[in-house]
Amino acid sequence: MSDLKTTVPLYSPAYFGYSFLGGIISCSTTHSAITCLDLIKTRAQVATHTTTPLSISKLFKQVDGLKLLYTGGLTTFIGYGLQGFGKYGFYELFKYKYSSLFPKDFNQTYVYLLSSASAEFIADILLCPLEAVKIKQQTFVKSNTEFLNYQKKHLPMIATFKDLFKQGKLYTGIVPLWFRQIPYTMVKFTTFEKIVEFIYEKLDLKKQEMNKLQQASVSFVSGFFAGTMCAIVSNPADVMVSKLNSPLEDPAAKSVIKTTSERLTYEYGKIGFRGLWLGLPTRVVMISCLTSMQWLIYDSFKIVVGLPTTGGH
Repeated sequence: MSDLKTTVPLYSPAYFGYSFLGGIISCSTTHSAITCLDLIKTRAQVATHTTTPLSISKLFKQVDGLKLLYTGGLTTFIGYGLQGFGKYGFYELFKYKYSSLFPKDFNQTYVYLLSSASAEFIADILLCPLEAVKIKQQTFVKSNTEFLNYQKKHLPMIATFKDLFKQGKLYTGIVPLWFRQIPYTMVKFTTFEKIVEFIYEKLDLKKQEMNKLQQASVSFVSGFFAGTMCAIVSNPADVMVSKLNSPLEDPAAKSVIKTTSERLTYEYGKIGFRGLWLGLPTRVVMISCLTSMQWLIYDSFKIVVGLPTTGGH
């Protein structure tokens, strides 16, 4: 028999409250932990063809190497904590609301897609200002050689936030962010839910008969494969978000580019379709590991507080 006991009533205020809290914990810890990979990916996305590749070995040989690798780490922790609050908490809320609106025989896959899209729309509004700050912190020093020798303190989070606020640039990337994150989250949550359903269907044990470790393992495996899929789907938009939030150096372009759409057209003209896949290998590794750990932390938290794990119910 299962040693898993759910003590919090389903869809009660406590159920949703814990879901919001679990989202904060899972996203803030995982995203900040892999800031180093995100830094490498982001700098690769905004690099020019003449940019010398970032030397990871040199970073580890210098005193401030680890600090440089985690540039924007605190911003990431706060920003993605806010995003996790919206992403996971509102997903649970919207899934419950939409399920009650539609007939019982309605295809649940559409509920997953609609719920995740709605939740991510809100989550990105919370994330966008901090994402802009983080990217500026990570890409302000354009040359990788200069970055490796950068001894000054990197742009502090609060000062950078104030600077972008004055310039009206905190939400410059909101539309590309929606284009990146909404398909990403739709694939992430729907694929996860479907893989969980598939695993439970193929196992001899029913979900309620599995112990804590078994249920958490299902979440981890499902999260890994869901992460691989959503990394691929969202990479083009991720590249454009990085481009939009990095400094525009061409003086001629600065004088004529006035809108976000003009900047997008300009950046795409420089990199083309192939350039939309910059940083993909790093992103696949990063997002697969990230997503699997997020679901593991999120569902483990739910188990600890007396909630059922996500999916299969």
